[in-house]
Amino acid sequence: MATLLSNGQQSLMASASNGQEQQQQQQQQQDEPEQQHVEIRKSSSPKPGAMPSLKLNRMGSVSPKDKRVYKIVLTGGPCGGKTTGQSRLCTFFENLGWKVFRVPETATVLLSGGVKFSDLTEKEDPPTPTTFVYKDLPFAAPEHSLIDLTASCPRCLAKAASRPNGSEAYKFQENLIRTMVQIENTYFELGNSSTRNCLIICDRGVMDASAYISKDKWEKMMAGNNWNPVEMRDNRYNQILHLVSAANGAEDFYSTEDHACRSEGVDLARELDYKSAAAWVGHPYFDVIDNSTNFETKMNRMIESVCQKLGIDIGDRLQATSRKLKYLVALLPPDSEFPPFQDFDVVHHYLQSAGPKVQARLRKRGQKNHWSYIHTQRRPNVHGQARIEVKTQLTHRDYMNLLAQRDDAHFTIYKKRRCFLINNQYFQLDIYKEPGHPRCKGLVLLETYSSLTGDALKNCMPKFLNIVKEVTGDPDYSMFNLSLKEDWSTTKKFCRSATHVKGAANGVSSTPLLLNGQ
Repeated sequence: MATLLSNGQQSLMASASNGQEQQQQQQQQQDEPEQQHVEIRKSSSPKPGAMPSLKLNRMGSVSPKDKRVYKIVLTGGPCGGKTTGQSRLCTFFENLGWKVFRVPETATVLLSGGVKFSDLTEKEDPPTPTTFVYKDLPFAAPEHSLIDLTASCPRCLAKAASRPNGSEAYKFQENLIRTMVQIENTYFELGNSSTRNCLIICDRGVMDASAYISKDKWEKMMAGNNWNPVEMRDNRYNQILHLVSAANGAEDFYSTEDHACRSEGVDLARELDYKSAAAWVGHPYFDVIDNSTNFETKMNRMIESVCQKLGIDIGDRLQATSRKLKYLVALLPPDSEFPPFQDFDVVHHYLQSAGPKVQARLRKRGQKNHWSYIHTQRRPNVHGQARIEVKTQLTHRDYMNLLAQRDDAHFTIYKKRRCFLINNQYFQLDIYKEPGHPRCKGLVLLETYSSLTGDALKNCMPKFLNIVKEVTGDPDYSMFNLSLKEDWSTTKKFCRSATHVKGAANGVSSTPLLLNGQ
């Protein structure tokens, strides 16, 4: 069985032996899952990672070797700025010479054809504007308007699908997701065939449906279609952007007047916003764009987040302020104290690199024996950027072949990665596991991206965690150094990153951050 590799993957595989490829080809045939009922396509473009700006040829075309197809999802609660954000992203990237495709929201496309959720429920009287309320929510919610009944609100359809006698609604919801997959695949194919760099913007993605349907119904739907979260959430899209509803942090600007199908009150809008974000918890590149700034700056932060992951040098055009933060954590609390979370098994292998200043590694990340594979190469400073990381998504076969280049000077790193959302901030908690170097025993590190500082940053941190201190840029907590087999005092491979000193100069301190009265 032949496998087609992207140009980026072909360059990575140049040093792998042909003999190993034949051996792993047989292994791959045994490991490949049964064909899905509906094809959930993996992203063929590299995963997010900073890299030098791409040089465009005339008319915006790029060489096939350098072309990128980048797939993002815009999601969020009501009145979060998704429509405006889609327009801003389109204009910005078209001005850079990219081709931009905008995938419409499938629910709106189908339900505008005359489907009403009340017609899909069995043995129940159709709800009316005066009788229908969200009875099972933990707070008082406003009744839906007549507009929602005629416009066939997707959330009401999902609610109907969760009812015991809502089999017809359940089937329609399932078909809606299958249709979404096919529509997205059409745009993905257009992006792959284009001669230009392509940005594909999805107005919500397949995981959004899980926010408005009961857990057991969702799991039944996934099992019936041979779907799994790693493929639907992690491998299908390069980046998720959650635009927080104005009902959460910008209440004065929350409005239902400019949207024909929006009638949610502030409390209900907050609830829907949280559910929408929770549906994507676990994606490796999930960015929450909150309302801590004015709306114009919010839009710029959204664009900057995409450019940062793509490695596009934008200078000071968007005044980028978000930075990666890392904290040392001790004495983990019981799972019951965490908000809803997703756990992943993560395995890192460092590879032999071309030079002393270049780091290359493989990452295997998965749940319930479903995996995604990433190759990361960290390069020296380019154009004044602190570090350059190029990330490429791999097939299982690519991953197995590249393992032949493992660097024996490093231990394999095993982690449990816990992803969760709290205070509109997305966190990843890395819990190091054995086997490994004794220096990693019991090590727990918390990571997040934020533009906040001082008390504002302290207030958004998870209070249930025992955070010892901030270690952003500290070489003692670099995974590269932690994996070294040799003693740090004698090895020449220890990487003394300049970002630790530079970070301190910019107000990123490694002094303890005291929480909960520590």
